[in-house]
Amino acid sequence: MKILLSNDDGVFSVGINTLAAALSDIADVTIVAPDRNKSGVSNSLTLEMPLKARQIEDKIYSVQGNPADCIHFALNEVFENKPDLLISGINHGANLGDDMIYSGTVAAATEGYLFGVPSIAVSLVGRGNFSDAANYIRELVLNIQSTPLPTDRILNINIPSCPRSEWAGVKVTHQGQREHILNMVKQRDPRGEDAYWIGAAGKGITVQINKEQANSDFTAIENNYVSITPIKIDLTAYEDIAKVAQWLESKENQLSCKQ
Repeated sequence: MKILLSNDDGVFSVGINTLAAALSDIADVTIVAPDRNKSGVSNSLTLEMPLKARQIEDKIYSVQGNPADCIHFALNEVFENKPDLLISGINHGANLGDDMIYSGTVAAATEGYLFGVPSIAVSLVGRGNFSDAANYIRELVLNIQSTPLPTDRILNINIPSCPRSEWAGVKVTHQGQREHILNMVKQRDPRGEDAYWIGAAGKGITVQINKEQANSDFTAIENNYVSITPIKIDLTAYEDIAKVAQWLESKENQLSCKQ
């Protein structure tokens, strides 16, 4: 099984190298990852300057670019044929709820999805045990070998920071929500000029509309479950198409295209 590993923490991060070691005896593993930390860049591509990449050692490539750039480089320049699986991670920190919008970890997986490669994003909450997380993903890969992962969905996996002996189990979850991001932090740089830091992420909230809504990724992690959230790229709110069409056609609305 040929597996492409990438991330947003950088090619030398503990997470991706621990995962590569755990998979090395069951798969042909290639790492293509950013040359430095690229957290929070989402799906951004480098379009106005060329990408530079270097081969660090056999099947390990460092790219001066973003996670999405790494996937484009890997699938166009490194692999002659598509890999059987793309795994992004193991990320240093959670990617829960709204984090998925900003996450470079999830972005690498979505790029794989767009190329038609079965893709998984994996994150370790807090500063937990990467070995436990990597061994769990190894077991998951062995299952995928016998029962292939569908290519029409991405799996976003978050793993609790506690030891595996304390995990409560595994839950298939829906994407939760965070409170609004906290205020910016204003500081002065050494030259006396104002500098600003984006504030810390807000805590997870539960908006419970029905019983299923309580089964969020935040709730699973809070209770020491591994959270597996199937996600997709299509952002269309299908249930609202008719409502918006009716709104546009209403007599009171001046946005109708009719003359």
